Amino acid sequence: MAETKKMNESAFAKIIKEANAVGEFIRTKQDEKQAVINDFEKEKKRYRAGRISEKTLASSVTKTNRELQKIDKVIRISIQKVAKITKKAKEFAGNQKPKRFKATERGVKNAAPKKKAKKKASRKKK
Repeated sequence: MAETKKMNESAFAKIIKEANAVGEFIRTKQDEKQAVINDFEKEKKRYRAGRISEKTLASSVTKTNRELQKIDKVIRISIQKVAKITKKAKEFAGNQKPKRFKATERGVKNAAPKKKAKKKASRKKK
């Protein structure tokens, strides 16, 4: 009896769930980055108002830049992780292409064309 391919939905759902989780993580890191930027803006306003010294602001600048670089690195790594996961999902879905069947009076047969043997190219000697 001929059988069609059946997708393993739970395995595919796991892949999609993993991609979704990493996407949410990226969004969280973007929010964290925005919070760091907002905190620095507050520090800058305090400096302009004369509440903190220039030395304190300079210290805040280096601390903020270090924090922003760390967050950017984590975001880039997460983006690479999403790319790998989506590649895996694409390959998984690509493996689900349907088999060809043909109905005849004798029953249903697999109608996939037979693979031809490849000929090796002969090398010419000089």
